[in-house]
Amino acid sequence: MVFALVALVVLALLGAVHRYVWRRFVGDTTAPGSRLRRAGTVAAFVLPLLSVGAMTSGRVGAPFWLQQVLAWPGFLWLACLLYLTLALLVGEVVRPVLLRILARRDAARAGAESGTPAGTPAETSGTPTEVPGETRPRTEELVTSGSVGVSAPSEAVAPTASDAPGPVAEPEAEPAASTSAPAPAPHPSRRLFVSRVVGGAAAAAGLATVGYGAYGVLRGPSVRRITVPLAKLPRAAHGFRIAVVSDIHIGPILGRAHTRRIVDTINATSPDLVAVVGDLVDGSVADLGSAAEPLAALRARHGSYFVTGNHEYFSGAEQWVDHVRELGLVPLENARVEIAGFDLAGVNDIAGETEGQGPDFGSALGDRDRGRAAVLMAHQPVVIHDAVEHGVDLQLSGHTHGGQLWPGSLLAELANPTVAGLERYGDTQLFVSRGAGAWGPPVRVGAPSDITVVELASRQA
Repeated sequence: MVFALVALVVLALLGAVHRYVWRRFVGDTTAPGSRLRRAGTVAAFVLPLLSVGAMTSGRVGAPFWLQQVLAWPGFLWLACLLYLTLALLVGEVVRPVLLRILARRDAARAGAESGTPAGTPAETSGTPTEVPGETRPRTEELVTSGSVGVSAPSEAVAPTASDAPGPVAEPEAEPAASTSAPAPAPHPSRRLFVSRVVGGAAAAAGLATVGYGAYGVLRGPSVRRITVPLAKLPRAAHGFRIAVVSDIHIGPILGRAHTRRIVDTINATSPDLVAVVGDLVDGSVADLGSAAEPLAALRARHGSYFVTGNHEYFSGAEQWVDHVRELGLVPLENARVEIAGFDLAGVNDIAGETEGQGPDFGSALGDRDRGRAAVLMAHQPVVIHDAVEHGVDLQLSGHTHGGQLWPGSLLAELANPTVAGLERYGDTQLFVSRGAGAWGPPVRVGAPSDITVVELASRQA
């Protein structure tokens, strides 16, 4: 019941947003019945259907080729919708300002066109000025096609019967076609002009933002380096380098080439150990097993380790744990290993609780020697309080994507103790990676993807 209510609210919100976007980009800028309006209206119905298909096709077991067909346009449209809407909202502030400026300009122009040059009262009034006691020569008006001329003055004459008041015969009007030039085509109204300017600027800003964010994802993650001092780390382990990668999200959009880029980037750092901190995939082993195969080429002196994320439990966690083991990674399922100078532990993601495979900190950390430094791999940062309770020195996490799409970082801050970077909680330090891939839209804005080399430092050195 609750899920159905939430779904209805989300659908209603999406419908309202699409209606607003259609009105500003199509309804306010195109003529009724025009081809552009028909095309925009069709797009307003088709694009959201593609987005729904992209989000649900994997969950309902659609063929993988269909998932791939729907994923690119469907997910990209969600990112476009976000930034087009944000750009239009900014445009709502600009719109009345532009209308006011144009209205003042038109008013000033109209006043200038109807103004009278100084020193020519007779020309503006159309009536000769009478001077008492002075006889002025009478002029004859020469009516020509579209103009009025004045003849040379004649001698003053006495009034005649023809000058008496009475009906005056007016000259016969000539056809309009012969007296004036063709009327210019009407200009668009101010409101239409402003709607097109604001809409065009919003489209350019929104689409450019999405394009840049997509380029960042497809280019691959950059490498960051941080140093983390650990009080219990022996001098022999000083300078130990862990390559932390999370949220690779191999799926219908990011496939084998994406995995290869990540592996090459990690190997170029020559790490001592690789920590893959969950959300490796968005799909089954049958569909994505080959796309994950480049992971077999990871090279590190002390090996590569893996813990599950919430998306593994949407994709068949047991099968993926077996597959990564075949590729040479060591899954840490609520388990611990001793590395040179410290303990490396890993816990299952909390999403596994629905399958009876959730995190078990007792199994991973309960019987260890607390005199040794402990590094914990846990996908979600929210388990930091359990890590503090069990005396962990450093927790490595992902899950947040750093927000991925601004202002998503604001929402991520509400759900996670740390969105990205290194923070301290009591005696435990928490490092959260922004991730190497993207979920949903292959776009990142304000949260570039990364692989982080964490260098451990001994305070005894």
